[in-house]
Amino acid sequence: MTSNKLADAYAHCVAMARDHYENFPVASRLLPARIRPAVTVIYAFARSADDIADEGDLSREQRLARLDAYRCRLQQLLADGTPDDPIFIALQDVIARHHLPLEPFQRLLQAFHQDVEKTRYADFGELMDYCRCSANPIGELLLHLNDAATERNIGYSNAICTALQLINFLQDTNQDYRENNRIYLPQDEMQRFGVTEQHIANRTTDFAMQGLMRHQIERARRLLESGAPLGLILGGRFGFELRLIIAGGGRILKHLHENSRDAFARPRLTPRDKLAMVAQAALPRVTGRKRPGKSGCGI
Repeated sequence: MTSNKLADAYAHCVAMARDHYENFPVASRLLPARIRPAVTVIYAFARSADDIADEGDLSREQRLARLDAYRCRLQQLLADGTPDDPIFIALQDVIARHHLPLEPFQRLLQAFHQDVEKTRYADFGELMDYCRCSANPIGELLLHLNDAATERNIGYSNAICTALQLINFLQDTNQDYRENNRIYLPQDEMQRFGVTEQHIANRTTDFAMQGLMRHQIERARRLLESGAPLGLILGGRFGFELRLIIAGGGRILKHLHENSRDAFARPRLTPRDKLAMVAQAALPRVTGRKRPGKSGCGI
């Protein structure tokens, strides 16, 4: 592998990250400089596979075939194959350089495969299994990049990543339904609270919908809080970045709880929210992990 070809591959991943940036800590200046290129490559891999599952006018069969091809390319990295795709060229270097396990990447592809085939979740157990593949691998890989992937830390990370995935579902309930016909609310809990798909189709916020959303918000809050100690265990820039992400999740949950008139309104972080997040991340022992107040979201 020539140095120019490898440099071009990394540059391709950086360009993709800039074009598609969402809520992923891509090359954040808060992250240690030594891992920023690797984080960008991991993001490019996940983003490109996610685009196969969601973007464009491909048929179900075409999406699955392309994801299977991605799985084969990933497996070939184990056999020291020579990839020709810039994302996989850079990914091969990242995996070798940082001694990353392949299994989290495989789980990510499993989640994108599931996105193509599954649009409803019978219960919270099914949703947790999806989060185990769609969200938790990112946290695990970041821990590996920081030489902090102990069993305890992975447990905390999984709680945080699952909570953040659930928060994303809650703030995108309307978008997921209208754009991809997906509902990430457990079907048995919808039935228990008296919520039907018509509530989502018509954006109906009544007593039943409010009750269901409060239940989801409180569960996500508990999960986020249970993983919060990781922000204190990890030091330096990575620890601060993690505490900032946790604080952001808490603020979004607070806004979701306060959206009592419209359960489908997507919350936006205000400048005041961002100042509070920085304060909580900078002074975690003073401002972090409060017990719930009237809002029910006192992270």
